[in-house]
Amino acid sequence: MAEDKTYPMTEEGQVKLEHELEDLKINQRPEIINRIKIARSYGDLSENSEYESAKNEQSLLENRIKTVEHMLQYAEIIDSDQIDATEVSVGKVVTFKELPDEEPESYTIVGAAEADPMEGKISNDSPIAKGLIGHHIDEEVDISIPAGSMKVKILKVENA
Repeated sequence: MAEDKTYPMTEEGQVKLEHELEDLKINQRPEIINRIKIARSYGDLSENSEYESAKNEQSLLENRIKTVEHMLQYAEIIDSDQIDATEVSVGKVVTFKELPDEEPESYTIVGAAEADPMEGKISNDSPIAKGLIGHHIDEEVDISIPAGSMKVKILKVENA
C-alpha cells in the first residue's frame, strides 16, 4: 500500500482549512441540497437544467470536502520557531536576489493548501521554494525552474 502524502502547513493554514471545511459542511452543503430539492419539484429531471447544475455543484462540493478532510488528516504542522533562525523552511519569509544584480524579492513559504502568489505566499512544492528550503542566509543557491535555472543569494530569513 502506498504511503499517504503529508501536507506541510503552518498552524494558520490549518485553521484556515478547518474554517473552510466548516463552511462547506454547514453552509454550502445544505444550500445545494435545498437547490436540488427545489429543482426536483419542477418535475421531469431529464430536461431540468437547474437540477443538473445543482447536482454538478454538489459533486464539486463533496470532492472539495474530501480533499480538505484528507489534507487535515495528513497535515504536518511546521513550527518555524523550532527551526534554525537562518534556515529557509515552511512558515518563514525569505528575501533573496537573483544574481548578479536583480532587485531583492521576498516570499513566505507555506504549504500547498495555503499558497497565494498574489499575497506573496508560495507553495513549498514550487520550484523556487524547493530550491531554497534547507539553505541559509548568505548562501548562493542554484534553483531549477521551468525556464532553466537561476542563481540566487539568500539575504534574509525571518519567521512569518
